[in-house]
Amino acid sequence: DEIGAVLDDLGIETVTSAFFDLGVSSLQLDETERGFAYAHDAPLDMRMDPTTGMTAADVLNTYEARDLARVLSDYGEERFARKIAGAIVREREVTPFDRSGRLVELLRSTIPMASQRGGGHPAKRTFQALRIEVNEELAGWSRAIPVALERVAVGGRIAVLSFHSLEDRTTKRALAAGAASTTPAGLPVELPEHAPELRLLTRGAMTPGEDELATNPRSASVRLRAAERIRAPRRTKGA
Repeated sequence: DEIGAVLDDLGIETVTSAFFDLGVSSLQLDETERGFAYAHDAPLDMRMDPTTGMTAADVLNTYEARDLARVLSDYGEERFARKIAGAIVREREVTPFDRSGRLVELLRSTIPMASQRGGGHPAKRTFQALRIEVNEELAGWSRAIPVALERVAVGGRIAVLSFHSLEDRTTKRALAAGAASTTPAGLPVELPEHAPELRLLTRGAMTPGEDELATNPRSASVRLRAAERIRAPRRTKGA
């Protein structure tokens, strides 16, 4: 999300291609002591950069119930967000959260069994939501994509791999806005200055094929979108 500042420091005004892989590092996720995985009991950290920022334990122990519910609902798309948030607040009043195992047990006892049988591991959505909140993943992407689009040169292309529906939604909206005309409704002709800036290169989002899924199961949620800049941005940098 510092792409604009980095390009300025390098003296680069525009780029001919921009590629974003929004997936988190499997190497980091697989480090048991980082607390990303609900299959292992570990400290509730979840920071990509363990030297700075709040941890997942900080979120669990300091956020008010309504803010916890928002995080779980927005970032984890958790149906039982309010119920889980209430249980977390009650439990932390007894003992603050510091280990992932205790959180997993709370989730097992809070989420109805019927949902657990058909919805995968009960901790999956909560752990995803905490990781996104701790690392400001969606906020960073929301800041990055408009700057990136602005710095792609005419004839240049941008491609984005998203692994979460909210990331993909942000990407979709940004590319769709650039590919749409802004000519006021009712005018008989399209005004040149309101013509689309982008041409979409994918029909919807591309998804992995069976061969890739077989060799890389973690690619199951990936979505690829791409676009080409066909005219200069309506608003130039610094305008």
